[in-house]
Amino acid sequence: MMTNRVLGKDLTVSAVGLGCMGFSHAYGAPTERREAVRAIRAAFDLGYTMFDTAETYGTAADPHDNEKLVGEALGAIRSQVQIVTKFGIRFDETSAAVNKPLIPDARPQVIRASVEGSLRRLGTDHIDLYFQHRMDPRVSPEEVAGIMADLIREGKITHWGISEASEDYLRRAHKVCPVTAVQNRYSMMARQHEALFPVLEELHVGFVAFSPMANGLLTACYGKDSKFDSKLDYRSAMPQFTAQAAEQNRELLTMLRNLAAEKGATPAQISLAWMLCKKPYIVPIPGSRKVERMQENAGAAGVLLTADEVEELDHLLDTIPMSAVFGGSSITAR
Repeated sequence: MMTNRVLGKDLTVSAVGLGCMGFSHAYGAPTERREAVRAIRAAFDLGYTMFDTAETYGTAADPHDNEKLVGEALGAIRSQVQIVTKFGIRFDETSAAVNKPLIPDARPQVIRASVEGSLRRLGTDHIDLYFQHRMDPRVSPEEVAGIMADLIREGKITHWGISEASEDYLRRAHKVCPVTAVQNRYSMMARQHEALFPVLEELHVGFVAFSPMANGLLTACYGKDSKFDSKLDYRSAMPQFTAQAAEQNRELLTMLRNLAAEKGATPAQISLAWMLCKKPYIVPIPGSRKVERMQENAGAAGVLLTADEVEELDHLLDTIPMSAVFGGSSITAR
């Protein structure tokens, strides 16, 4: 049974959210439209209320496809869900890489155009949580936060956050307009942002964890022979999916499988339960296109690990061998 959590002061969301990017972008060919709409609605029926997208999650034919898809799928139940989208980056289309470098752009006029475009594509009059997708070194956090305060006053957004936030940027932005959540990469294989937890607790800011299963590796469903489309699938260039990594991660995945068997769960559920049981303000947003996987991930909210078990897992993760893990697309200047 899905439970709820509160991000920041007052944004109530499902304990596990749905990352919708993969329906359109980064994980192979896009899902057929009707099937994608059906899957997103099925997630709602399973108890998901928080749906994450961004203005840049699209296809070659339509760079904004994912927002349109999410808007179409949630239109009839809009008042019962929280829509999360993002502004502030575009892709460097001159690059031949499958995961093209990101160009941050948080100039006020760009944010204004972005929010209007997102509202239109999502078919809604407000965005529940609006994330700055990446920090822009050319625009101060105070200036971005000022625009967010204006958008909240205008009713176009109700809450805002920062993705891949640093402590200094978060503190400065929060002073101008209270931040509801940060959205950072976080998994058993990527724990660098745990250093931010004391700051989040001090400021009462939530943590939305993206790539909570290390882009799927922690499901324990992939082996050294797994193959990915080099033109459409970011995993084809991720270090944790190489044949060498399969050997390096063998002990980690064995540990996950053993603990899952002990708890009557799956490795995916253990990797999510670990973070859910660690802090009450963490909300993972695993991406999935299959309804059975959504059901499995939702079930993680019912897998209970004690504080001692979480601590023991942390110790194991500190010491167990593991491969490098994808750290995100590179950032380039505009």
